[in-house]
Amino acid sequence: MRVKAGAATDIGLVREANEDGYLNRPPLYAVADGMGGHRGGEVASALALETLERGFEREGSEKLADTVREANGVIFERGSRDREVAGMGTTLTVAAAQEDSLHLVHVGDSRAYLLRDGELKLLTEDHTMVQEMVNEGTLTAEEAHDHPQRSILTRALGVWGEIEVDDLNVPLLEGDRILLCTDGLTATVPDERAVEILRDTPDPQDAAARLVETANEGGGIDNTTVVVLDVEADPK
Repeated sequence: MRVKAGAATDIGLVREANEDGYLNRPPLYAVADGMGGHRGGEVASALALETLERGFEREGSEKLADTVREANGVIFERGSRDREVAGMGTTLTVAAAQEDSLHLVHVGDSRAYLLRDGELKLLTEDHTMVQEMVNEGTLTAEEAHDHPQRSILTRALGVWGEIEVDDLNVPLLEGDRILLCTDGLTATVPDERAVEILRDTPDPQDAAARLVETANEGGGIDNTTVVVLDVEADPK
């Protein structure tokens, strides 16, 4: 199988800078959402993606989780010695395409979804205080979506010297569509609307651009970054 990709990012209508970033370097794809102020967020997301790309070139997909942990150390060390970016961090959701599966590594509240046979399935779990409350049964998923503390992260790269990462493999089928996105999309665009766009927009680049446009039409309250991956049969 092969993967055809599209990607888009936008500052939105409220923020002063775009602290998001993405990778579209086949077979490696990722989205990152930086935090820690204007400069800190940009530095954190950029360091994460740069370290990820270098580590992937060196170690490949098998050591993907270790590469993400390496990125955590790079960001943490920079924040520890540079007061201008102290306390910075970033989410990171990474997908490495393999022969018939997708290797996912994830930290934070950016997300990965699978669209298969018209149904959208969330592949990652948010590392947030609100998600922990949902897991404990003290909050419903509907209540979590609009909770005032929904953006408080329990895991992010660069905040602590060591980090736990989610590491999973997802079997792929021809016709699958993968969505990687930062929370600028999920906070603004309802799942039903995202599914509609993903179903009705065949080209992955057009789909990514349309999702970002829809987030801005919904208020553009945050930076929004989207990567769309289509699983296709290898050409004969």
